[in-house]
Amino acid sequence: MLLKIYPENPNPRYIQMIAGCLRQGGVIIYPTDTVYAIGCDIMQSKAVERVAQIKGIKAEKANFSMICYNLQHISDYTKPFSTSVYKAMKKALPGPYTFILNANNQVPRIFQSRKKTIGIRVPDNEIVREIVKELGNPIISTSVYDDDQILEYTTDPELIHEKYESLVDIVIDGGYGDNQASTVIDCTTGELMLVRQGKGNFDEIF
Repeated sequence: MLLKIYPENPNPRYIQMIAGCLRQGGVIIYPTDTVYAIGCDIMQSKAVERVAQIKGIKAEKANFSMICYNLQHISDYTKPFSTSVYKAMKKALPGPYTFILNANNQVPRIFQSRKKTIGIRVPDNEIVREIVKELGNPIISTSVYDDDQILEYTTDPELIHEKYESLVDIVIDGGYGDNQASTVIDCTTGELMLVRQGKGNFDEIF
């Protein structure tokens, strides 16, 4: 199913329908403030395995991030972090950043790397944030890549739907996506370390 949702004013009925699909173990493709992503409810282990299968990897070896609604939501799934990390996240989020943090026991083990860390995003996109808010749980996030050797990410939701319609339950058309991924920052030591430069400006969050 291809579902058109406008990011400026997401249709509440559609948001409820998508959240219901996720609660039942559904897998969706959705827009963010960077690239389109594949996701599901982090508490639905079979759905997580479906996402991993789509990506051609084993779930326990996948390096999935998860999307939270806001800073308070993040603290439900992570160990306490330093004041400098909090200030940086408060300044950067919602925005095109992934913060790697130490996970607590609320995060299903399947998401935690051997280092027991988790990548967290709060995108500046009302569609996915409203879905997370309605669902009540974070959703996992893994980028939709393009088969093209030049273009790394597919930006057209209709082309994404053509490719993935038999593999996922809903593809959300939230307009053209970006072709630049998020900036990844490791905060697990209490300091901020740049892992990958993406759309977000690392220097602007200090």
